[in-house]
Amino acid sequence: GPFPLVFLTMFLSRAVSLAILGSAAAFSPPLSLSQMGAPKLQQGLCAGQTSRVGLTGPTMNVDHDILLRSARGEKVDRSPVWLMRQAGRYMKEFRAYSEKYPFRHRSETPEIAIELSLQPFRSFGTDGVIMFSDILTPLPSMGIEFDVIKGSGPKIFTPIRSMDQVKALTPIDDPEKTVPFLKPILSSLRKEVEGKSTLLGFVGAPFTLAAYSIEGKADKNMFHTKQMMLHNPEIVHAFLEHVTENIADYAAYQVECGAQVLQVFESWAHHIGPDDFSTFAKPYADRAIAKIKAKCPDTPVIYFANGGAAYLQRQR
Repeated sequence: GPFPLVFLTMFLSRAVSLAILGSAAAFSPPLSLSQMGAPKLQQGLCAGQTSRVGLTGPTMNVDHDILLRSARGEKVDRSPVWLMRQAGRYMKEFRAYSEKYPFRHRSETPEIAIELSLQPFRSFGTDGVIMFSDILTPLPSMGIEFDVIKGSGPKIFTPIRSMDQVKALTPIDDPEKTVPFLKPILSSLRKEVEGKSTLLGFVGAPFTLAAYSIEGKADKNMFHTKQMMLHNPEIVHAFLEHVTENIADYAAYQVECGAQVLQVFESWAHHIGPDDFSTFAKPYADRAIAKIKAKCPDTPVIYFANGGAAYLQRQR
């Protein structure tokens, strides 16, 4: 059968941890890149390159679509490897941009987002290239403004805490207008990595986006969200309905723009218990993914519930 899909998470300490996406019950000790059969790269060269040619050079990586083929369930010779968290502070080149420009300027300026997306690929020759963006990027298209504050993280300026606010949310019905930077970023990246790697897009799962919007910031205690789930679940469900429909459209638009594989991140899954996961998270993730698959039947979708090992059976 197909090899499991492998992605890397890079931390500030520069340690590397591996997570295996495959059988829900299969666990393995961390593997090195050489153990997984990943190509050994010369310093500064991409997978498949024999000289320092540009990313649009003539050299073809024979494993350029190994991630795509594996995600489709096809048999491959080794596990595909890519960076889960894309570019980041572990790279000096990335830090140079983050010290000069705020996050949304970097993620919404095509020239910068393209460069930051390609940095890990140039350095490590990964089997997947992920566009530089954020799971919160589509929120302003729904009427939820946010920014990323240096030193404290994402901030939702007006948290969603009432049914009237939910009813006032807008649909993502014209992404070319509301996220005009997305198409030039993904279409350019697709051209850059064609024949060399697989281009991945990503979205946040409905519950994670809703919880972020209710809390107004990253908060592991999720006091406001859990209080609403307990006392006003109808508001949470109405909010989740809106996010589900629109995040699926946003994801499908990424495919239209050039993404070959989509990742759906349930980043806050570890902040809730199994029953709440089954009530507020998984059903809406399933519906979003079903809508994505209906629109893009040939595009593999990877669902990742952060910290969801405690209820793997419920992720089926």
